[in-house]
Parts: sequence; structure tokens; C-alpha cells
Amino acid sequence: MRQVIIIGSGPAGFTAAIYAARANLEPLLIASSVEVGGELMNTTEVENFPGFPEGIQGPELMAKLQEQAEKFGTEVLYDDVVSLELDGPVKKVVLGSGAEHEASSVIYATGSAYRKLGVEGEERLSGHGVSWCATCDGFFFRERTIAVVGGGDSAMEEATFLTRFASKVYVIHRKDTLRASKIMQERAFANEKIEFVWNSEVEEILGDAETTGVRLRSTVDGSVSELPLDGLFIAIGNDPRTHLVHGKLDLTDEGTIWVDGRSSRTSQRGVFAAGDVIDPTYRQAITAAGTGTIAALDAEHFLADLADGAPVAEPVAV
Repeated sequence: MRQVIIIGSGPAGFTAAIYAARANLEPLLIASSVEVGGELMNTTEVENFPGFPEGIQGPELMAKLQEQAEKFGTEVLYDDVVSLELDGPVKKVVLGSGAEHEASSVIYATGSAYRKLGVEGEERLSGHGVSWCATCDGFFFRERTIAVVGGGDSAMEEATFLTRFASKVYVIHRKDTLRASKIMQERAFANEKIEFVWNSEVEEILGDAETTGVRLRSTVDGSVSELPLDGLFIAIGNDPRTHLVHGKLDLTDEGTIWVDGRSSRTSQRGVFAAGDVIDPTYRQAITAAGTGTIAALDAEHFLADLADGAPVAEPVAV
């Protein structure tokens, strides 16, 4: 039986693995069979991760994190978790291959998934003008014309942030009113760089090697038009990957996993969570890595208390 199993292969999962492995916990990290590395695998240049002043490609950063985790003794298994048993002193992880693994503790770091438009060109141009993160990629659009899709607070926040770089920011919304809070609307309306494209849906993202524009369809009369662009930011929400722990761990109102204060302790003793799956606000690679550190340290302390026979307090969600 393992001391700790880590589920998830993004910055949180691999950072937790580095710390757990250096503590001689011999972690098993279960990475997806098809999506190893998390959302950074869809990002080209990463310029805001500390330690890389010249920037680094997203896939390269994840490869380095994995290499570091394996250097200290992490075992990485490429398979998909299909079910979990988290109650009791022994945690059981069942994989798609049918294999079962047991551990005294689990670190759950499956991240979140940006909601996609599901239109032609979206996948092909991801990282080539199509982005889901203004903080990550806004810098690359200095003096360019770009658009943000969405009508909520996140869309208004992204549009306003992007005006620091872009010469023009369109906001494309399928209705003629926004669902964003009043203060976020007022900021966007007051910004002279932002122009709203109402009652419109993106039907296709245009471009071969790079994004050149979008094809829009009116939600009023069905007419079609094209809008030339250098980039498109999609801000229609994201969903934490919590489907495996529904009914097993307490969730917050935002749908993320509840943790006790600034710790990684979940509502289930011996189960810890880290990364975007607990974070409805920041969702950055560096913040995910930080919570991965916390989860590994919490797990280490938990396991040490078990070995010493010390009582471990039950986490209580409020």
C-alpha cells in the first residue's frame, strides 16, 4: 500500500509530487492517459512563471516539472481514474485499466477545464491567437485588435485587462444586456478601447496558422458577418474537474472542493486537494504550484501523525 497517491498532472500535481518525493513518501502520481500536463499543454509561451525570464513553452515547463518529480522518486502512471473510495483509513483508486491502488492518503489535483465554444477553428488555433487566459497571453497582443467572448464578470475583467495591451478590444455577447455585476459593466462601458458587439454568436474562428478573425451570426435575424481580429479570448466560464468526488467530498458554492482555511485538508480525513480544483479566483500555474506544496506538506504531517499514533482532527466544513 502506498503512503500517498496524487491524482492530476498539472503544476499542482507535479509540485506536490516533488515535495512528497523529497520527503521519502514515494508518491504515485496518476496522470491522464491523454491530457498529461493540464491546461499549460495548450499554452505556447509562458512568461509569468518565476525563474524563466526569457519565457518558456507550456509543454516544456510541464516536462521539466515531471522530470524533477521523477528525479526524486515519483512514479508516474499514465491512466485515467474512474472511481474513488475515500472514506476509511485506506483510500482506493480504481483506474480505467481495471487496476486498483491503495494509499493512506490522496492528493486530488485534477484542475479545471475552460468552457469552449465548440466551433470550427477553436481547437486548431488554440495557442495561435485563441486563448482562455488574458493574464497569461495578453502581453502578446500589444497594439493588436482582439475580442473577448462572454457577458459575465470574468469577460468584463478580461476585456478591461486586455486594454492595457491591445489597441482595440471587442466584446462579443449573444444578448443585448450583460450578466456581469454593475461595477464591472461600468468599467467596461467607460473604457474607450472597448466596443460591444451585441446579439452575436461566434460561428467560426478564421485563420490557418494564426487567428485572422471570426465569423459571427446574429441571434436576432440570423445574418452572418465577419470581424477581422488578431486574437480571440474566450471567457464563458470554467468548470473544476470534481466529478469523481461528488458525494464524497464537500464542495463550495462555486463548485470547487472545500478545504479548511489556507490548508489543503478536505472534508475527508487523509484527503487533500490542490490547484484549480480548489481555486475559483486566481487559476494561475504558480498559485496552483503553491497549493501543491501545501498539499504535500499537509499529507506529510498527516502521515507522520499516523505513524506516531497521534490523534488527527477531523476536518469540518462550515
